[in-house]
Amino acid sequence: MKQQKNREYNYTVALAGSPNVGKSTIFNALTGLKQHTGNWTGKTVETAMGYFDLPCGERIQLIDLPGCYSLVPCSDEEAVAGDFLESGKADAVIAVLDANCLKRCLMLLEGITKLTSNVVVAVNLVDEAERAGIKIDAKLLSERLSLPVILCAGRSGRGIPELKKSLEELLHAPKEEKACDSCCGSCTACCGVRAVQPSFLPDGVITGEGEGKGKKRAVLDTLLTNRFAAFPIMLLMLLGILYITVVGANKPSEWLSSLFSVIGNFLSGALSFLPDMIRGALVDGVYGTLSRVVSVMLPPMAIFFPLFTLAEDFGLLPRLAFNLDRCFACCGSCGKQALTMCMGLGCNAVGVTGCRIIPGRKERLIAILTNCFVPCNGRFPLLIAVITLFFAGSGGITSALMLAASIILSVLVTLAVSFFLSRTLFRSQPSHFILELPPYRKPKVGEVIVRSILDRTLKILGRAAVVAAPAGLIIFVLSNIVIGNASVLSHICAFLDPLGRFMGLDGSILTAFILSFPANELVLPLLGMLYSSSSLLSDLSLPALGGLLIENAWTVRTALCFLIFTLFHWPCSTTLLTVKKETGSRGLTALAFLIPTAVGILLCAGLKLLLP
Repeated sequence: MKQQKNREYNYTVALAGSPNVGKSTIFNALTGLKQHTGNWTGKTVETAMGYFDLPCGERIQLIDLPGCYSLVPCSDEEAVAGDFLESGKADAVIAVLDANCLKRCLMLLEGITKLTSNVVVAVNLVDEAERAGIKIDAKLLSERLSLPVILCAGRSGRGIPELKKSLEELLHAPKEEKACDSCCGSCTACCGVRAVQPSFLPDGVITGEGEGKGKKRAVLDTLLTNRFAAFPIMLLMLLGILYITVVGANKPSEWLSSLFSVIGNFLSGALSFLPDMIRGALVDGVYGTLSRVVSVMLPPMAIFFPLFTLAEDFGLLPRLAFNLDRCFACCGSCGKQALTMCMGLGCNAVGVTGCRIIPGRKERLIAILTNCFVPCNGRFPLLIAVITLFFAGSGGITSALMLAASIILSVLVTLAVSFFLSRTLFRSQPSHFILELPPYRKPKVGEVIVRSILDRTLKILGRAAVVAAPAGLIIFVLSNIVIGNASVLSHICAFLDPLGRFMGLDGSILTAFILSFPANELVLPLLGMLYSSSSLLSDLSLPALGGLLIENAWTVRTALCFLIFTLFHWPCSTTLLTVKKETGSRGLTALAFLIPTAVGILLCAGLKLLLP
């Protein structure tokens, strides 16, 4: 038996397989971790590591490799997986295959077995296959492959104990010794490596054709991928999600705002021993800004992300990518960019990170640079408030319709800018991608809610809080330092007013957007503070805000320009930091800032000319 490598584990095992075969689910079932899984190809875009114990008590370090269709790298993810397997760092490999498309998965298994004979085959998703009428003879398949084969259903834990036991037997089995130094790579007698031949399977390994489930999927795909029916259905789904988010978030936001107001009054009294300036900076500046961000961001995200994840797990989002693939292909991009755009509806930073699922570098960079054209959760309150005040009356379904129209406009601009980038900056980059439609799956609602809140909502909220707190301090200082007869903020507004007028806005609006760089949720409170000549962020009711805007010469044209600039301006600080992390380039990060800003300025200026 191999000596223990360190105090943590005895062996290293790699988890390999094609995209969307349930590798991450098997990883979670073995390690007990909660790596985010999703019902589309390429969700695992970097290696994940966890630990579990064999029945004998030995510790295993498990490496979940990115999904790949072959070991000949056509993407960064496939290169990572292939390099790790070729390095020999893994003592064994768990090859995860999809029971619904076994023959296709055997092509990757052939490449794995050319590198190592220490392979355990986990045929996953057998529960879905059985419901579709497909049965697999594991014993016969094992004899054909000369490898241990375990039938698994990772979501329910079926086959996981047997998988651990089989892995233990493989690791403890005596290793065959090489008989010669020269080897062609396919000689079992020389090196003990078994090369799987996937060109055929013996009769009896797979029985049943899955006709019942296949017919149901065909009917759904006829509707959801039809050239004429697909887009109206997807728009109705989007409208429904937005309507539930808009209506459902109103009351919780009011309750949170009231609660934070009570806490703020208590803090102000408790810190009364401090000088007024310091107490104001802490309570009105730091705490006031932070509480406003939380009360505005938390309820919509807590509603939107679970709904988004349910659509993801059921398999609707890959169909959306399929439908939009033709549009993006004409623009030199990839249909999977539609998935990252959907992520951006919750948070552009998450959308930028999600661009890892796009295999081609050219398409991935285009998706990163254009992701902030999709309005994130932080911009929804701005859109909803102005739409309600100037166009939609009491809101409700009309607000949802105008929000949907805003998102459609953002998609069209995304396509236009993607086309421009593919013909200019990234013209010489090679283009390739694979798009696969996964099966429909019944989501686990409870798990979806917990995962969405913990993995997405709270994580994004934490990032926003980190930048909102110091931003509140800066805003308080700028609004309370007086130069001449006006505060520093008033001077900034006056300086930016000519540019604002050129765009159909004013200097106060531009100042509010600039100071809201850490979090877009601050725009309206800042605007209320600037228009009311206050030194504190304003908590105005919607009617009071509407009256204040009209008093400061807002018209329908101003509202339209405001909506356009809300959709198209620089990303927030969190998103830009994520762009820098994902690209490793300051130049590309600067482009991510400049491109949407330039688009917003040009569109606002053009709208002003059309509506004098």
